[in-house]
Amino acid sequence: MIGAAAGGYSTLLILVVFLVLMYFLMLRPQQKQQKKHRDMMSELKKGDHVITIGRLHGVIDEINDADKTVTLDCDGIYLVFDLRAIAQVTSQAPQAVTAPAAAETATSEAASDDQPAESAAEEPASEAAASDEPAEKTDDESAK
Repeated sequence: MIGAAAGGYSTLLILVVFLVLMYFLMLRPQQKQQKKHRDMMSELKKGDHVITIGRLHGVIDEINDADKTVTLDCDGIYLVFDLRAIAQVTSQAPQAVTAPAAAETATSEAASDDQPAESAAEEPASEAAASDEPAEKTDDESAK
């Protein structure tokens, strides 16, 4: 009878250790993540750049606390989402893909205007490169 009681205590002890491990490995990290998300949601304000759970990027235009909704401006399109749909807040604005290309074009034009007379032999090559750029742009425009 003493052996049976000792076996019951060891089973109970194993069960308690298993529950404690489950708490620290599964439940506690989830609670921390939920608290972090709640804090992030309470700090939302107009103008914040956010990403939704559907991976849609936008800027907060309006927050309605009564309905628990948020209106996002996605490149001029205003969409209303549930507050729970906000996955994360980013501090960076989405970067336009065409802006660097325009900067490169302006830089190459300025370089060709400032060339000395000695490099006149190189000038036709830069003009050929400049003439290729509009052709590429029309290809891009036709793809749109």
